[in-house]
Amino acid sequence: MKALHSDNAPKAVGPYSQAIEANGFVFASGQLPIDPATNAFVEGGVKEQTRQSLTNAQSVLKAAGLDLSHVIKTTVFLSDMADFAAMNEVYAEFFNEPYPARSAIAVKTLPKNALVEVECIAAR
Repeated sequence: MKALHSDNAPKAVGPYSQAIEANGFVFASGQLPIDPATNAFVEGGVKEQTRQSLTNAQSVLKAAGLDLSHVIKTTVFLSDMADFAAMNEVYAEFFNEPYPARSAIAVKTLPKNALVEVECIAAR
């Protein structure tokens, strides 16, 4: 098991790694829409937050020498399922066919009151 880290993604704010690589898989922790340059949420709504969350995921995967084409599964957490269509529009800009398997879940509250958080699993 190997911990991965990227300075181009937000630092872990608790006892967890940005990602762990094990047996040819990379398990990336949920990425919030935090701009690592400012350590603050990006301005805007769910589209901007989705874009930043996926950009952060890209950065974490790059630390493993991978990119989003290696992603086999994502989980998208939304603070409001009414934001699904807007999130999905931006999500489609980041992935090509064959698309990764995905779950999208509405939750009561996300850390720091984010509108979206995205986690992913990638394979070599």
